[in-house]
Amino acid sequence: MSNPFFLNHGPFDILDLLKIIGISDKKNYSQKKVFDIKDLVNASNKDITFFHSKKYKDFAKNTKASFCITSDSLKSELPRNCIPLVVENILLSTSKVTAKFYPESLNDNFDDTTINISETKLKDKVKFGKNVLVGKNVSIGSNCFIGHNSIVEKNVSIGNNCSIGSSTIIRNTILKDNVKILDNCVIGKHGFGFFPINSKNLRYPHIGIVLIEENCEIGCGATIDRGSMSNTVIAKNTYLDNQIHIAHNVKIGENSIIAGQVGIAGSSIIGNNVKIGGQAGISGHLKIGNNVEIGGGSGVIRDIPDNTKVMGYPAKNIREFLKENK
Repeated sequence: MSNPFFLNHGPFDILDLLKIIGISDKKNYSQKKVFDIKDLVNASNKDITFFHSKKYKDFAKNTKASFCITSDSLKSELPRNCIPLVVENILLSTSKVTAKFYPESLNDNFDDTTINISETKLKDKVKFGKNVLVGKNVSIGSNCFIGHNSIVEKNVSIGNNCSIGSSTIIRNTILKDNVKILDNCVIGKHGFGFFPINSKNLRYPHIGIVLIEENCEIGCGATIDRGSMSNTVIAKNTYLDNQIHIAHNVKIGENSIIAGQVGIAGSSIIGNNVKIGGQAGISGHLKIGNNVEIGGGSGVIRDIPDNTKVMGYPAKNIREFLKENK
């Protein structure tokens, strides 16, 4: 599921997109409409995608996209149905095309559509504290609570039996039933993605959402960034402690427990039944298997297979760590 909240301004002619990414030789491209930009997995034959790392070559081989922004060294991994668009900077070109389809995703200012919840139809179905603001396109289920000074900005869906703490901000987010968001959280803002160009930084559009599934609890002071191309997902029955940062595109599996001050960098995938100790750090684009236990203070810089216990920096099998630190 892509972001249901940002307006797609497509379709665009492929020749217009080629101009944006600096491909001048257009005689080998027929005039074809492109309807959206999506990741390798979710792209259809109406879409354009991108492929920037061999780590995703298995996805690239099976993509259904008609066009793919990539490099000369990676283009051979694409299937015949997908025409490679070879550029010098893949992510920069992807950013420019994404901004063409979704220009509103670049602006992450405060929501100026919000009004006091007491002035909306929600006042009769939600128990709320003082100074609670709600934006446009917000739906809230039954038996929900919102604490003092919290803001539910535009484009949020909240299920039944949910509790939002005080001084919390939520946007571009879907909460399923029985979710608890504690005080001082920020959920659904754009992630940390930009490119330095000519002494200034170009912001990368984030068109994904945050999806928090049933029976999850998010601790005080947590920050969960929305996805850039895909979504940031917290699967059901997962509990996050206080002061945790979950970056864009991260996927956390079911029944996981993450202790305080953990940071998970962008696009990493955490399996089911994972336990992570306090102040651990997980680098980006990693895959952490099911039933993994990561000791507190560890630094994870490599994939971790299922049913493994690790600790230390760089994180290693816990038996090795204990043997080396007797």
